[in-house]
Amino acid sequence: MIRIESYDAAWADRFAELGHGLRDALGDVALRIDHIGSTAVPGLAAKPIVDIQISVAALEPVDPFRGPLEACGYVYRPDNTERTKRYFREPPGTPRTHIHVRKLGSFSQQFPLLLRDYLRTHPEELAPYESLKRSLAAQHPDDRAAYTNAKLPWFWQTIRRADTWSQQAGWEPAPSDA
Repeated sequence: MIRIESYDAAWADRFAELGHGLRDALGDVALRIDHIGSTAVPGLAAKPIVDIQISVAALEPVDPFRGPLEACGYVYRPDNTERTKRYFREPPGTPRTHIHVRKLGSFSQQFPLLLRDYLRTHPEELAPYESLKRSLAAQHPDDRAAYTNAKLPWFWQTIRRADTWSQQAGWEPAPSDA
């Protein structure tokens, strides 16, 4: 069931706690650790899932980050079809957390940071996006793929605006969160 909740400041607190633990576990293997996705944007309603992006020098071999993440209880999902990242889920019995490990400097690593920073600095974008998410969750309550695919036109329109903004503002990603 896709559930959209009003913004909860506890999401940032949860990320801070998890991020510090990840920093301790990964050390210099993690070049950046960032809170990404809708829960990282103050005021934006979201699915109550904390998304964390860990930026690394290389995705292969996986052992330098897989071992420490599994030691923290995270579950590696080698069946993830998105080849631009390595994906881990929360330890069993804990609140939903998605760990996205991506190569530093790659488009797939920069994209969520650009979108996050753009939304954080453009609060006028939040209400229309929230409305869209709530509408699509009602239309596709049990079909995550349909929900996600239906958001794609919004994402590409917004990323075009974010790209223009980033060039005009001389955007660099905000400092790593952890």
